[in-house]
Amino acid sequence: MHVLGAVGPGATALLERIIPHLDGRVATVESGDWNDEPTPLSDVETAYTLGDDSSWRASGTERPLERVLDDLSTRHDYALLSRFPEATVPTVALGGADAANAVLEAADGDELDTDDIVAAMEASEPHVTLSTLVEQVKQSPRADRAGAIATFTGRVRAKEGDDDARTTQLTFEKYDGVAEEKMRTIESEIAARDGVEEVTMFHRTGVIEDGEDIVFVVVLAGHRRESFRAVEDGIDRLKDEVPIFKKETTVEEDFWVHDRD
Repeated sequence: MHVLGAVGPGATALLERIIPHLDGRVATVESGDWNDEPTPLSDVETAYTLGDDSSWRASGTERPLERVLDDLSTRHDYALLSRFPEATVPTVALGGADAANAVLEAADGDELDTDDIVAAMEASEPHVTLSTLVEQVKQSPRADRAGAIATFTGRVRAKEGDDDARTTQLTFEKYDGVAEEKMRTIESEIAARDGVEEVTMFHRTGVIEDGEDIVFVVVLAGHRRESFRAVEDGIDRLKDEVPIFKKETTVEEDFWVHDRD
């Protein structure tokens, strides 16, 4: 799911202007208070109101933006965020507004070309979770032939042993174009095996904190044995063959992992 934020005067109007230019399902998330929002019952953290036409509204606590994007990513192609200046997503900053990750800036939204805005969003890394990829393979035209979905999730490990210096984050950089092409090749070669219907992989780039997810492999297959073997081969080949480079940051030092091999 591609994500774009906008902050400053006219942010919501700017996002409304680009919606007709997006090919896919679009979700919007706006920062601010609601009127007539559902009131949770005592000791209930979340409340939903469902309309007869399947519309809904919700109210609750402990729902950070990242979790909202995780949920939206399984069913949407785009998410547009209005008035989230601290979000680490590509953001259009209007009227001198500050943004943590401004990719375009202008005094007024009318100064920006719609195609440039869409291109900036689609050039950024999409928001992908394990659930995103599981839902993707479930929609495969070959899903009727599959009785198994196997997955692998790699995450940032803080330490291997009690005496190790704690790893606080990893930074990943990829050889643009080549890395994606190689992953697609691995996917297609493994998916060509007997009993394997779909294979999809995703590796995040940039700074990833300890405990966060890094990489996903999802396999749709006829039976569990084929799915397990395909998942293991997929992650092994990704680590061996895809040009992605890792810098480790511990409480003591920073170093590129390949420099120590």
